[in-house]
Parts: sequence; structure tokens; C-alpha cells
Amino acid sequence: MAENEAVVEAALGKLDLDAKTRLLAGQDMWSLPALPEIGLASLVMSDGPIGVRGVRWTADDPSVALPSPTALAATWDPDLARRAGVLLAQEARRKGVHVLLAPTVNLHRSPLGGRHFEAYSEDPYLTGRIGTGYVRGVQSGGVGTTVKHFVANDAETDRFTVNNVVGERALRELYLAPFEAMVDGARPWGVMTAYNTVNGTTMTEHHHLVNEVLRGEWGFDGFNVSDWMAARDTVGALRGGLDVAMPGPRTVYGESLAQAVRAGRLDESEVDDAVRRVLRLAARVGALADAEPAVRQPPAPVDGEALARELARRSFVLVRNENNALPLKAGTVALIGAAARDARVLGGGSATVFPARVVSPLDGLTAALPEGTLTYAVGADPTTELAVADKGFTLRAVCRDADGTVLGTGSAPNGQIQWMGSDLPEGVTHERLHTIELTGTFTPRVTGTHSFGVKGAGAFTLTVAGTTYYDDVQLPADVSDPFEAFFGAPVPRAEADLTAGEPVDVSLTHALRLPEDIPLKVVAFALAHQEPQRDPDELIAEAVEAARAADTAVVVVATTDRVESEGFDREDLHLPGRQDDLVRAVAAANPHTVVVVNSGSPVELPWREDVAAVLLSWFPGQEGGAALADVLTGAHEPGGRLPTTWGSLTDAPVTRVAPADGELPYTEGVFIGYRAWEKEGRTPAYPFGHGLGYTDWTYESVEVAGTTVKIRLRNCGERTGREVVQVYLAPTDTDTDTDTGIERPARWLAGFASVEAGPGESTEAVVDLPTRAFEVWDEAAHRWFFVKGSYEIQVGRSITDRRITATANV
Repeated sequence: MAENEAVVEAALGKLDLDAKTRLLAGQDMWSLPALPEIGLASLVMSDGPIGVRGVRWTADDPSVALPSPTALAATWDPDLARRAGVLLAQEARRKGVHVLLAPTVNLHRSPLGGRHFEAYSEDPYLTGRIGTGYVRGVQSGGVGTTVKHFVANDAETDRFTVNNVVGERALRELYLAPFEAMVDGARPWGVMTAYNTVNGTTMTEHHHLVNEVLRGEWGFDGFNVSDWMAARDTVGALRGGLDVAMPGPRTVYGESLAQAVRAGRLDESEVDDAVRRVLRLAARVGALADAEPAVRQPPAPVDGEALARELARRSFVLVRNENNALPLKAGTVALIGAAARDARVLGGGSATVFPARVVSPLDGLTAALPEGTLTYAVGADPTTELAVADKGFTLRAVCRDADGTVLGTGSAPNGQIQWMGSDLPEGVTHERLHTIELTGTFTPRVTGTHSFGVKGAGAFTLTVAGTTYYDDVQLPADVSDPFEAFFGAPVPRAEADLTAGEPVDVSLTHALRLPEDIPLKVVAFALAHQEPQRDPDELIAEAVEAARAADTAVVVVATTDRVESEGFDREDLHLPGRQDDLVRAVAAANPHTVVVVNSGSPVELPWREDVAAVLLSWFPGQEGGAALADVLTGAHEPGGRLPTTWGSLTDAPVTRVAPADGELPYTEGVFIGYRAWEKEGRTPAYPFGHGLGYTDWTYESVEVAGTTVKIRLRNCGERTGREVVQVYLAPTDTDTDTDTGIERPARWLAGFASVEAGPGESTEAVVDLPTRAFEVWDEAAHRWFFVKGSYEIQVGRSITDRRITATANV
């Protein structure tokens, strides 16, 4: 609004060069400095995208944990994404956060991408629609978003240094498309530029993509923040359109930026442009005096647990349901799988939050099924390494100086310590802090040989039940990713024979050696633990007996945080451990076997034709077990449809994620996801858009008027249901277009809508096809080209299950 722009200009005019450059550098891990002289409060940012962690990375500051972004996209419901955003804005306000570092709208270019659970889809249109709803929801609560990671940050291998070589057409039609759609449809207040390089220029210095495309062509007026530690060069970053370099205060901005201006390498007006955008953000979120916040009255309060449960069940994708195996029939149920008891509800890395409670599948089904009808067996544990100490541990952190004097104590809800910048216990400073002792008790759940270990680098002393097992320096792994200390694997250091129910003392002491010149002071280490490991064949045999004795067997299989996480890509699509063997054995013992797949992105399911039903639950968030019970028992339909293709790695058309000599060429052009599967003539396990409900639908008619498509369909089943109607656009000439000389996919998603109807009822879906669905990027002319001609409008339930067609001439 014009009044705010005047306030921004007045505030800018009161700042000297040092204050301006200090503001752009940030003040710590998560915030920008306050400037009281202009009435500017400190702007606070926080990681998302499925919750708001706040400025403290600890389980004693809990957050609502929603399902993974892949789950959100699987709902195919932009309004549900908007409602999720409203809840996250509510969480942000509760934690004093002004800007959410989300959503992630990079594409599922290859199924091996390790961070795909944090992105939405392989399709740019679906990604843009879901992301637009999310941003609208968050910002309706007066909280800013930073759409990320701009751009082509589609894999994790060498993410800080890789040069992704992307053709102009693929860049425009695929990778930039979701960002463009969201700038147009949601006006985000921020964008985060990525670590990687695109076509020879690092993204934090990419003048063409940031200043000419994002700001120039699209009219983006928000601020541009770097991914953490991504900014490399002072002059290059500012001229490349980067406004804020994080984390602060020691970045390429601050004093370095002021010196560059004074030396004549930059003009102060260029600094003013960046500061102006930060002040505009502050005005929007209510952190700048005399400016009118974008939102005066936040939306009505949202029940976080209820929404998390609804979102989860709406995201579950039923990909197989032979002989109506689901919903469960009356009778006994054998629940099997380690992930059924200790659920994995979210992905690893910076998307991690700490919910106040987690409902596991075992919890959910125990509450939902009649007493005495449910049994449980571990079957097979996918976790082959130690994990952060959690269940059974009661710990606290004791901080001491070099003389052993206690400076202060901090809570430790689990075995992970991650203190960033000034996030230290009361009375503790980095200057005096010498050792941190994680100390307390551990009460085992089972009798046997327990393993303990250490995550982190430096000097450690590990003591269990009065015995010191390790007292040495643990060297850092040879890795290129500086965040490996947060996301890396623990190292086993002790084995102790313990008895179930009998508590023992545990202690892990870490002596700090933080370099004086380190840009950000971070204390990060963890006590790790693993329960006694039983013979896998015995566990599978026990599960088989349980399955044989029950009417239905429900097996929960899962990935782990060493399979899907930030910081590395996957090597294959296999389920870890002996889980495939477990499913085969259970299915052989009980023909009524239902498998729940607890993963954030595709895995191979070699036994899928041998079981009665397969339900994909993604990373389902804190209420996942309750939502699973809702769906298995039939209280609610599984509402999801696949936002990305599931198939074997052998058949997947695009698999390369590792650069060679620093470069990763996107040689496939615009042919990723279902576009590539169709071009190569390969059949996936489950196609894009696929998903079953608990009723059947008949597609009766389709009418096309201009670019508006009206579809009539009828619920021909026996219960109320919800259908996601998908509209695909197929040029009648499937070869290279004669007008443009550009090869196009056989078909592409052009629109979708959800409808509900009771048994026997008919309903209508109305889908307006966007102009962009008919356009291609002409690399020779560097512009969008509207391709006139005849198109077949294909309507159905997935990319391969197309029920009804019409013709459109445009």
C-alpha cells in the first residue's frame, strides 16, 4: 500500500551505511537485528515446512507436525493447503516468528532425490497450485513465506557446488513454473535462493533469474534471502539481487558490504534497494513502526491436532485394494512392523520439528479396534544403526567452564543438543562454555545388549551404568556438506547388558573447541542408542505366526532418516533391512494382508501383486496413527492421489543426480516424471494421479466451452465419496509441432477439481484451463508461444486411467 511505501522510504532515509549493511547480514542464526532508531523490531525466521520450529532446535519447545509436503500434494486440494498455511501462521505467531522458510517447490526430477519428501510433486502445475494455497494461507495470518529453493535445487549431492546445466525451455516450463505461478497467484513476501549454480552462475548471484525474471518479468516485490551459508561473494550477491545473507552476523554482507561501498565497488543506492525490500517485509508483518500490517486481524484459531489428522487421512493413497480388502472387515488384526510402534512421522533435516505428541499406528488402531482383537509383532526393524536417544531416557544438559564450575543447566527432552548462536541455557556464554554433559537415567524397554554411541565431532566421554566406554576424540567425517554434524550418522561406542525396567545412569560429556574465526557458533552433538538386536529370521517367524492366527494382517513398512533426509540423495529405492522379506512371508501366511508404506517419496514394492491392499501413508505427521485407523476401519476414505510416479529404479527414465566434474546436465529437457515415462514407453508400478477410494465413479459426460471444461460424473458405489477429477491436455499431433518445431509430451496435466457425492448421486466438476497449458517456451525467440490448434481434452482418474474425452480448438 502507498502509505507503507512512504513509511519505508522515511525509515530508509534515517539509516547510515553501517546500519543498512548490518541489517542485510542478519544478527544470528534466525533473525535480523532490530534498529530502534527507525522503529524496526528484530525480524525472526524459522524453518518449516510442516511445522514451525522457532528459534530453538529442541524437543522442549514443541510444534504441531503436519504431514510431509508430498502428502499435502497428494490431497490435490489447494484449499486444504491454504488451511494448513493458516495453522502454520498461528504456530508462527505463537513462537514469535515473522517469516516461515517454506514452502519447498522444487520438482521430483529423479526418484533418487533424498529431499523429495519436502517438495510437492514431479508436475509443475500441481506444485504451483498446492504452493499457492499454502502461501495464501500462511500470509493470511500475517506471516511471511520464502518460496524455495530458487531454482533447480532438485537433488542433494554436492548441493553447495553443483552446476546444474538446464536448457532454457526446461527451466521455464518446469523448474521456474511453480515459482511463477505462486508469484502470480499468491504474491509471496519472500523467496529463498538456492545453494546450487544454474548454467554457470551461483543462484545467490544470478542477476538474470532474480532481477530480470523474478523481479522484472513477474513483478515480485518481496525480499530475497539466501539459503543458510549459500552467499559467497559480496559484490556478486548484491548485484545478483540477494537482499539478506544468512545466518548472521558474519556473512558476505555487514562490514564487508560497507567496505565494498566505501571502496567504490558498489553504489550505496544498490544497498538501499535491498534494505527497502527488507523494510517492506517488516511493514507487512507488523515489525515496522507507523506501517500498517498486511493483516490486522488473524484468522480464527485452528485446532492443530484435528487438522493434522484430517490432512493425513486425506493424503493417504490407496494404490491397491483387491476384493475390497479395505475397509477392514470385522475380526482380529495382526499389526506388524517396527514403524507401527515407533512411527516415522516426518523427514530428516531442516524440516524437523518436535511435536508434543505422536500417535503411532499401534496407538491409533488400539484405540479404534475392539479390545482383544489386535495383536502386535515387530517383524523386521528397518533401522540398522543407532538413533538419537529418546524413549526411556530422562536427561538434562549441565554446562561447565574450564575449571569445572557449573555455568547453567538446560533441558534435554532427548539425546540431541543443537544450540545455535545465542541459543544457550541461562547463564551460559560461548566464551566461558567448555564442556556440556548430557546426564540422567535410561530405563530399558527390553532386556539384552544395548548399544550406545555418539553423533558429532570432538572430544567425548561416554559412561553407562558406572562404566566409561569411550574417552577420546571423534573425528569429523570427510564430507562436503557443512550440515553433516546435524544430519550425519552416529558412531557406536559402547555395548551394555541391561534389564528391562531397571534404570541405569548414563552420561555423555563433550569438550568444546570452537575456532575463534568460526562464522556461526553452533553446539551440535547427540547421545545415540539402539535396543538389543534380535535375529531377523526369528522376528519374521513370530510375525508370520501372528499373521496366520489373525483374520487380517496389517504390515507397516518404512524408510529411515538414513534413507530419506536433507544432505544426501538415495542410492536405490529399496526398503531398508529385511522388510521385503517380511511382507512376502506374511502375505504367504495370510491372503488378507494389507501393507502400509511409511515413506515420504517412492520406494520399490516388489511384492505389491502378492498382497490384498497397499496404502501409502507418506510421512503422516503427528496424528498419523489416528488418521490411519480412520482409513483402515472405513470411518473415512483414503483421499489421496499420487503427486509423483511410483516405479522401479530400473525403469525410471531420469535417475542421474550426481554431478561429474562439478556439472549435472539436465539432458532430459522437459521430459521428467510421467512425461518421461510415457515418452520412453515404460510402465510404472503406479502412475501419476492414481488413487482408489471406497466407492466407484462413472464419468458420464464432458463439455468444453472455450477453455472451460464441465464434467458430469456419478457416484455408483454404496457410500459417500470424494473424487479428484483430472484433466489432461493432449495435442492431436503428437509428433514435433509443425509451427514451433518443438517436441511436446504426449499429454500433460492442465487442471483438476475435487467433488463429493452420496451413493447414486451425480455431480459436476468445472475446470478452467489456464492459458499457460497451451504455451511452450520458444528458446530461439526467448518468449512464450501460444500453440494454436486442436487438442484432446482427456478426463479421468490418473494419467493412464482416462475415462472420457472431448476436443478443443484454440
